[in-house]
Amino acid sequence: MLAEFRFVQRGLGPEEGAGEEAYDIDREELLHVDVERLEVVWRRPEFQHFSSYPLGGLLGNMAMMRAHLDNLMRLSNNTPAQNVPPKVTVYLKNPVALGDPNLLVCLADGFSPPVINLTWVKNGQEVKAADETDFYPNTDHSFRRFSYLAFIPNAEDIYYCRVEHWGLAQPLTKEWNAHSDEPLPETEADVVCGLGLVVCITGIIVGIVFIMKIRRLNAANVRRRPM
Repeated sequence: MLAEFRFVQRGLGPEEGAGEEAYDIDREELLHVDVERLEVVWRRPEFQHFSSYPLGGLLGNMAMMRAHLDNLMRLSNNTPAQNVPPKVTVYLKNPVALGDPNLLVCLADGFSPPVINLTWVKNGQEVKAADETDFYPNTDHSFRRFSYLAFIPNAEDIYYCRVEHWGLAQPLTKEWNAHSDEPLPETEADVVCGLGLVVCITGIIVGIVFIMKIRRLNAANVRRRPM
């Protein structure tokens, strides 16, 4: 399913504020507009060989919304967005192997509005992320965002993902080190729970069928006995 996702919002200062124009397919980003560099960014570069989106039209959509932002706010009775804090998970892209290059992933999920800072800290010092996604919409109108840190794990280093959001009274930090238990990302955890439930239900059904067959065999044996 192809979905268009667009928003504009005012910042806290005199600048115009943040905004985003993106297209998703089955909740995975196809492309978005980089409003600073004024270009279309494809999530995977090879996608642009199969389709194209005119930059002028995408930027025009955002400019139209920004120009009518005051009217849109009045239509909503100037109701401010509810500040919903994020759920944060830090996990490895690949199984940990000391000395082998890997990728740390920081997932902030379920937050609103789409204003958030994700910062990586190594042994108390800030380090630059390898990449950070745009805001991805959830079906409940909240958002999620990923930040990635390329690194080489060893036994001594300690990493934090520090998250700042209007819904948090103070920055939230999630630690990772070589001895941390590896949490599953939420999507994988849901799959594991779902599979466990399926196995459990299947076992119950098999057990019921087995019991019914035994009862039928016993009843048949009783009818065959001579009187």
